Parts: sequence; C-alpha cells; structure tokens
Amino acid sequence: MRQTTKTLAVAVLAVAACWTSTSQAAFVSYPRALEVQLNRISFEKPALAPMAHTVFCLRYKNDCEVRGGNFRKHNMEMTVDRLNELNSVNRQVNRDIIPQVYSGNLVDEPWIVSPAAGDCNDFAVTKRHELLAQGWPSRALLLSEVVVADGEHHLVLVVGMKDPNHAERAVDLVLDNLNYNLRPIQQTPYRWVRMESPDNPKFWSAVSVPFSSHPATLVD
Repeated sequence: MRQTTKTLAVAVLAVAACWTSTSQAAFVSYPRALEVQLNRISFEKPALAPMAHTVFCLRYKNDCEVRGGNFRKHNMEMTVDRLNELNSVNRQVNRDIIPQVYSGNLVDEPWIVSPAAGDCNDFAVTKRHELLAQGWPSRALLLSEVVVADGEHHLVLVVGMKDPNHAERAVDLVLDNLNYNLRPIQQTPYRWVRMESPDNPKFWSAVSVPFSSHPATLVD
C-alpha cells in the first residue's frame, strides 16, 4: 500500500520513540531528508579497490558475490521494519566490537568479520555481512571510503533504499561506527572518495555526493 512521505516519516518517528533517546534524534530531520534526496550519489570513473578489500574478497568470497537487485531500480523499499533492521545491526555491531586502531602497514591490514576488537573497516564489513545474512541484496550494501574532518581515511557502509512514494528517488543511509544513528548520506560531514560498484562489489568507483566537500585523494 502506498503511503505519503509525511505518513512514512511519522511512522519512522513513532518507531524511533521505542529506541533510546539518541535514536530519536537520528530521525528528527527525516521528512526534510526525504524531500531533498534524489539520486544523491554520482558514480564516476572506475577506481582501484583498496588492496585490503581485494584480500578480504579472497577470504570472504560469499561477501563479494552479486546478490539481489539493482542499487537504483530494485532497492529495498524504505519501511519501518527495514529501518529497524538497519538500526539494530548498526548499534549491535558498534557495541560488539571494541574500537582498536590498526598500527601496521595499511597495505597489509586485514578486514575481518566480527572480531573482538577492530577498526572502522572491521565494523563496516561486519555490518554488511550481517545484512547479507538477513537477505539484503548486495547491490544495496556498498562499502565506502571517506575522509573525516582530521584528514583520516575511514570506511562506512552505505545502504541504498527507495522511497515508496517515488520509484526513482534514492534514500541512501550511512551506517558508521563513529555514530550510533542512521544518517542520510548528505548529512554526513565527510569527503566521499570511492565506493563499491553496485554492479559488482569486487569493483569500486570514484563517487561524488552533493553537499560534501571537494574530492579526496585515494589511498590503500
């Protein structure tokens, strides 16, 4: 059944009230986010995948296979239940993994699913792994490299969903170990660098996101 954007936003806020107070804050601006977000991500020229991701795909082959629909045309419809799933996975993984800075060579850095302790890469691949296990399509779950305010490179998971009222409208949400709340992509204070290709998670593309800062330099 089709709902209006306003009705969906109210439903989302109602569900958020059942979570912690910080969860409520995550969805206060949702009505406006839905109004302005239309294919926010621009996939540009192909980019080299991070070396650590190439090694990750050799170790976790199933996580790097294509599963499910197209990132733009056949995404999961944004519903309260789907938002609950994302919120639950984001918060659970953020609680389960102890933050730990990797001090070795970045080229040799392993990306590990569900370690006891790990860095942003481990958080991101674990969230993606959990959502794949719950039946989410791989093309809607894109690992993404960004640059944070202090210049450090950081990995997050972008989840592409569709607005139930507008078939061509994308609602791209960010799952991040630096924030317990789900955020629309244009509300994150990052410079966007590269992202897994929706066509095949083994390949990456340079990307741009309106309202983000100037392009960043790729690093492995």
